Amino acid sequence: MNRQLTKSIETALAQISTMLDALSDEQYKRSLPVLSGASLGGHVRHVIEFFTELDRGYQTGNVNYDARLRDKAIEQRRELALATLRRISASMGKENKALLLTTATEAGDTGFQVVTNYERELVYNLEHAVHHMALMKIGIRELTALQLPESFGVASSTIRYRQAQCAL
Repeated sequence: MNRQLTKSIETALAQISTMLDALSDEQYKRSLPVLSGASLGGHVRHVIEFFTELDRGYQTGNVNYDARLRDKAIEQRRELALATLRRISASMGKENKALLLTTATEAGDTGFQVVTNYERELVYNLEHAVHHMALMKIGIRELTALQLPESFGVASSTIRYRQAQCAL
């Protein structure tokens, strides 16, 4: 297992957990116009579901994010989200192995499959999480004065680029 990759994911999930610790249950599930009516809980649930589907797909050999199980309880219950994030962080030490990724292109389409692997899907999930963290940051700014780390919701390549620009 690529330790650098799992460390990056653990850092992102820990940042989400720290954010959740600072929110009230009401703030977590409040619909926010700036997020097109979504809640912070909805974005957290979405991130969790992708990691959960990858874990399920690791067991079956077939990952299908389109057919993931949607658990509205995670969106409504901050403590459940925190517990699930801890479980995800603890479960990433698996060996890399080949997987099939199943996806659909349009409504009603039977979809197609491509060959992938566990570590590649972890990279995808990390980038997907960072994208949603950027949206969460927008919601946090609208909702509360909580100060998130500057790196929250920023891709590592962007952080490196910004650091290089400051060094010039």
